[in-house]
Amino acid sequence: MADVLVDTSVWIEFFRKHEPCYGIVARLIDEERVCCVGLILAELMQGAKSEKELSVLGDFPHVFPFLPETPQLWEDAGRLSFAMRRKGLTIGLADCFIAKAAAAGRAQLATLDSHFDALRKPAKITLFPLS
Repeated sequence: MADVLVDTSVWIEFFRKHEPCYGIVARLIDEERVCCVGLILAELMQGAKSEKELSVLGDFPHVFPFLPETPQLWEDAGRLSFAMRRKGLTIGLADCFIAKAAAAGRAQLATLDSHFDALRKPAKITLFPLS
């Protein structure tokens, strides 16, 4: 089974204990299928509401494997963002990076962000079903 890169939008729902994300992510954690990237961790830390939340998030690198982040991956994300803009779609660099990281790491992407539907083919990602 493929690893699953859990996007910020899904983590937020998980931490709020909102279904179906809570149950799905809990199962993926139990199955040791969750992976992460530094950008998602930084986004979650930026939105933390307390020192306690920051502390929990600070454990991520000890709990989940992180996909490698290379200069080539950032270049690929920039090129993807450029290509999407040329098609008339403005998709943030963060989302392009997350998509390229998932593709490079051969991980499925669990997200609630509709931008990733447009990135599915150009980034060659597989979206993890959340329903």
